[in-house]
Amino acid sequence: MITQDTILETLKTIIYPNFEKDIVSFGFLKNITLHEDRLALLLEIPSSAPEVCEELQKEIKAKVSALGIKECQIDIKTPPKPQSQAPITKNLAPQIKHFVMISSGKGGVGKSTTSANIAIALAQQGKKVGLLDADVYGPNIPRMLGLNTQKPNVDSSGKRLIPLKAFGVEMMSMGVLYEEGQSLIWRGPMLMRAIEQMLTDVLWSDLDILVMDMPPGTGDAQLSMAQSVPVSAGITVTTPQQVSLDDSSRSLDMFVKLHIPIAGVIENMSGFVCPDCGKEYDIFGKGTSEVIAKKYHTNILAEIPLEPKVREGGDSGKPIVFFDPESFSAKAYVKAALALIEFLKKVEEEKLADNQSIQPTQDNSHLHS
Repeated sequence: MITQDTILETLKTIIYPNFEKDIVSFGFLKNITLHEDRLALLLEIPSSAPEVCEELQKEIKAKVSALGIKECQIDIKTPPKPQSQAPITKNLAPQIKHFVMISSGKGGVGKSTTSANIAIALAQQGKKVGLLDADVYGPNIPRMLGLNTQKPNVDSSGKRLIPLKAFGVEMMSMGVLYEEGQSLIWRGPMLMRAIEQMLTDVLWSDLDILVMDMPPGTGDAQLSMAQSVPVSAGITVTTPQQVSLDDSSRSLDMFVKLHIPIAGVIENMSGFVCPDCGKEYDIFGKGTSEVIAKKYHTNILAEIPLEPKVREGGDSGKPIVFFDPESFSAKAYVKAALALIEFLKKVEEEKLADNQSIQPTQDNSHLHS
């Protein structure tokens, strides 16, 4: 007859992987339940490695099966995996309330156009807004704001640049510091230093929001920015094609790994609006980015149609949000800006709640002595 003592003696022959003592001597066995030829075991082990659990399960089942046990249920409790801590972030521009990173997995999806129009839309909502063109290798923001022929002035100290201004937005870009068309052949450390300087060596005002137009991809620029300032929100710009969605998924994954709250996805070139009849055609598809948005528990901030006036406004320095506010695209950018404002409010509330929860309770016991 099989008894609990028989089971216990059998378990004493099972050595814990990579050690010399058995699981009973270690105290890992917490409970034995035996009913006829059915057995249930509870173990608590110090390792959460799957291979250790699998090895133990396999050996235990083999040995108790040899005793005549037909059914064996084994529950193994392991220590919880340590949660990754958010990286300690410095703040090179403490006078700025919120930093918003606008990124994309690949180039050519309209990221800079989106950054410029959203920045203007935010300013139209009464926010103090700055626009940092961090796309060092392809700085297009100056042309889109009509500032490509201007150069920034230096402040009275002679050490800091004064941002250029257009449409209620402060702007700084490598595109206004170098000759138009000049290439910057820089390695990673030089790029990272340039990004830091555009935060520290520029006389930004006390801004509500600094919109940061990042280079495409998930490289040095994004990592450097995330380590330089506390980014309040990340936005990924994509187009409806699958190849773009694949890259956009990587951009969202980057936000997760850098502990940047995801404000949402903007689907650009989402349908084509005919300038003659106003009818919309889904040339590249539409709404396909909903899948990756749900995967990363976020939302579609706006679907921007492929409208000729958007391209024309970018080329001529006349952003559509400012010059054609009743257009399909302008209304979509404003919708995204309003959604972003609400998201930043929630981020601010959560940050305030976290700060209050970690403050030590004041000891007032001396008042009653």
